[in-house]
Amino acid sequence: MKSGPLTHLKILDFSTLLPGPYASLVLTDLGADTLRIVSGSRPDIATMMPPFLNGTDISANAAWLGRGKRSITLNLKKKKAVTIIKKLIAEYDILLEQFRPGVMQRLGLGYEDLKTINPGLIYCSLTGYGQDGPYAQKAGHDINYLARSGLMSYSGTKSHGPVLTGMQIADMAAGSNNTIIAILAAVLHRNYTGKGQYIDISMRDGVVPFNGMAAAAALVDDGLHPVREEDVLNGGSLYDFYETKDNEYLSFGGLEPQFFKAFCNAIGYPEFIKGGVIPDDIEQVKLRIKKKIKTKTRKEWEDVFKQVDACVEPVLTLSETLNSPDILKRGVVVDVALPEGGTVRQLGTPMLFSGTPIHYAKAGQPAGTDNKNVLLELGYTKEAIENFKDSGIFN
Repeated sequence: MKSGPLTHLKILDFSTLLPGPYASLVLTDLGADTLRIVSGSRPDIATMMPPFLNGTDISANAAWLGRGKRSITLNLKKKKAVTIIKKLIAEYDILLEQFRPGVMQRLGLGYEDLKTINPGLIYCSLTGYGQDGPYAQKAGHDINYLARSGLMSYSGTKSHGPVLTGMQIADMAAGSNNTIIAILAAVLHRNYTGKGQYIDISMRDGVVPFNGMAAAAALVDDGLHPVREEDVLNGGSLYDFYETKDNEYLSFGGLEPQFFKAFCNAIGYPEFIKGGVIPDDIEQVKLRIKKKIKTKTRKEWEDVFKQVDACVEPVLTLSETLNSPDILKRGVVVDVALPEGGTVRQLGTPMLFSGTPIHYAKAGQPAGTDNKNVLLELGYTKEAIENFKDSGIFN
């Protein structure tokens, strides 16, 4: 049974890869009833990546991103498939799509086509560069959106330039989260007015505000552009990562005086306190701190800082994080039921509600699992569904 704060919402999800599916996953975890519209002949690359669940052809990604969702395979180039979508749209609140601009319109499934059927429809398009502008039709991935955001111009090091991140910042932190926020804002607006609307989300646009205070300053004074390793948070202060004796790392983020003082005392350099986190001779001070941190293992430094409030934490491996007691207690990792029995460990949705707690539905299933049931719900007969199979609309 569905639970959560969004049990009144129904979503048609046409998105693929990571940004859209993660957005709809969060909304589904929060209680929304989500139906994925999937191609039967062009598998989603993200769902084909190993590893696969034991004894199945379902990947870990598919089981995670498809959690709690139903799916139907449709060839949207077939008129009958478009007719099915238009039948569905009368019953759904939200449509999420991730095609290049113009694709849904050419299929007869654009916002203008569908709002006549359902005036309350909230229609969200998630793309790299938005629906208009000179880059609207350009292909792109996370690295490209970051490159055009300004962030990479002062991230990394002077000697090596910009650095790759281990996660898709533009895709998830910007694209997925802005999609979720915008959809929920539109739902709130519709609750007051009864009117749906069209939402245009660009992953590149979403990353630009991550420049934060640097951008605020640059917009007031065009000469204030940050430089690699010259800003407080990008290596231009003692706020940094430090390698330990066993080739692990510690993070130090103690910008405030009391934390910096505690840090200096703990590492045996009280003389650094007076200079602060941005001392005049920062290169020499940082070099001495690096050499000091190199004298002990990560575990030894963890023991040193166990009772010291200095904003010092170890750089954990992914396995250490996923199995740490605090992560497990907070429900960031959860056990999710498999359709055939048993459970699989997955990332949860990190939101805790006192009145409408999240209940995790079953892990994702193969594309098209719900073809028959969805069409029966729409009033199609078993014979008609068999004819659909022969006509190729499920391909």
